[in-house]
Amino acid sequence: MSLPVTAKTNKKGHLEIGGCDLVELAREFGTPLYVLDEKTLRDRCRDYGDSFKQAYPNSEIAFASKALCTIGVSKLIASEGLGFDVSSGGELYTVLKAGADPKKIYFHGNNKPPREIDEALAAGIGRFMVDNEQELGQIERAAEKMGVRANIMVRVNPGIEAHTHEFVQTGRIDSKFGVPLDQLDSFLAAVKKCKMVHLTGFHAHIGSQILDVKPFVEETRLLLDLTLKYGTAEIGLGGGIGISYLPEQKPPTIREFAAAIAGVLRGKTEAKLILEPGRSIVGQAGVTLYTAGVVKEIPGVRKYVITDGGMADNPRPILYDAVYEAVLANKAKAEAEEKYRVVGRFCESGDILIKEASLPRVTPGDILVTTCTGAYNYSMASNYNRVPRPALVMVHNGRAAVVVRRESYADLVKNDAD
Repeated sequence: MSLPVTAKTNKKGHLEIGGCDLVELAREFGTPLYVLDEKTLRDRCRDYGDSFKQAYPNSEIAFASKALCTIGVSKLIASEGLGFDVSSGGELYTVLKAGADPKKIYFHGNNKPPREIDEALAAGIGRFMVDNEQELGQIERAAEKMGVRANIMVRVNPGIEAHTHEFVQTGRIDSKFGVPLDQLDSFLAAVKKCKMVHLTGFHAHIGSQILDVKPFVEETRLLLDLTLKYGTAEIGLGGGIGISYLPEQKPPTIREFAAAIAGVLRGKTEAKLILEPGRSIVGQAGVTLYTAGVVKEIPGVRKYVITDGGMADNPRPILYDAVYEAVLANKAKAEAEEKYRVVGRFCESGDILIKEASLPRVTPGDILVTTCTGAYNYSMASNYNRVPRPALVMVHNGRAAVVVRRESYADLVKNDAD
């Protein structure tokens, strides 16, 4: 089971992370509750920084903030020397509030609103990842109006189909992202006509939760060819490697990943390599705590355990069949006895967190923990059924700090107009 590096079973038989008893955390902060382990998060930042610097010194790691974007988390990641990949004005605002270096911010998006382009130019961000010719024109006009120069990387569509879910493949030929390779020459001709835009390199992104280095190697070779052909100075490889949600998922180590990428580039270019991992930095660092409510048995069919959360705090299973493991925090030493379908409280039949989980006998009040929820759970959470979103706490050395406060009913209606 992929738990944070500090996870252990304490003398009470409870699961503990960051020196904090998860049963006590549930009692103090309520459930559902997102819990993030500081040590695991820092370790992953350092793994990426050290592995890529050793394998290919001219490299930079930028955290994909869409995975988990809060001021507190961004402050921690910035303190480890990482930059940021942002995809909206809101993410940009958040990482700037956290003290991120604007020059290490990479602004993505296939339809950046003019206001957000202006905000990014005013902040002095490092690079715009340009996705299409209309956006190029918008950036040129905004930069000219403000009297500043905009550095860009062109996002190309590499036509590489990685082995991952259809909804998180981003490099297929049929994709809303990137400039198709057969249109690249005409696109670069338009770049040359711009007076306030400077091309620094090429970027691509082939998808998320990829467990094999081969598609990344293929992508790196393609970007290297473009770099040598057009004489540019930067290569943007997109996201990092996938993580192990289930025991049978065996991703390479970050060091192995870095060595494979560096093997393509070393001796052929001195271009700067930019990598934008998100899930593989924050995913394993997080767990979500739920309180078991109704335990329902349909004879001859299955047993259900219904939690006090569900698809509003973790929409990934219903969106693209994401899989998770679970454990009972208050029965961490107990052997699994039953198979349960772990579901949520929301008004959808598809509100399923885990289709089949092997657990000790579940009783109402048990604290159920789903693992590897640091990435894309808080980020994608909603107020479906007008349920307030959970709190997020970070744990370290026996202390728990609130990173995001639990929403109240007042928060739900504060923007409503009468």
